[in-house]
Amino acid sequence: MSIENDLVFYSSENGDQWLLVGGHDGSTVRHQPNASSGGNPRDMPLEEYLPREQNTPQGQALRTLLQAHGHI
Repeated sequence: MSIENDLVFYSSENGDQWLLVGGHDGSTVRHQPNASSGGNPRDMPLEEYLPREQNTPQGQALRTLLQAHGHI
């Protein structure tokens, strides 16, 4: 899957979003906190994110997306 634009793959009830971000160095997962939390976005390489977050709703959503596109 070639990512040319940021792709939101999960949004939580409190407004946080998780995005798959493409780049020259590979894909990155970005956690974008909701505006009211005042938190800063956090990026993590895809290969680190998948095993770390595999049992979370956002990790499962990303795995489902990747499987649907034949990447897992």
